[in-house]
Amino acid sequence: MQRWKQYGSMAAVFSAFLAVGYWGFTATGGTVPWAKRASQTLQRGVQDGGGTLVNLGRGIVVAGPIRKGGLMVEFGGIVLAFALLGLGLYVYVDRYGGFGDDERPTR
Repeated sequence: MQRWKQYGSMAAVFSAFLAVGYWGFTATGGTVPWAKRASQTLQRGVQDGGGTLVNLGRGIVVAGPIRKGGLMVEFGGIVLAFALLGLGLYVYVDRYGGFGDDERPTR
């Protein structure tokens, strides 16, 4: 793939995600709901007292709705799938030298 096509594709994807993000931001009311929630959460945390930011004795820290909703198996499956995909892509690129046909070899 030629360099201008790569940059053009990335610019198109970036602008599409930027537009969708802006639309979602305005559709949900912008920062006002988030600011209210964040201030309540921070105030509750200050009142309750803080704990350590990372507590390795508790195990893996997962967001409350995932943990309380009984979705740990699904969450673990997604994490495992992404790990296997990343490992597979690493091995593929290492073994075959890349994705494109007209690119220079990496070695």
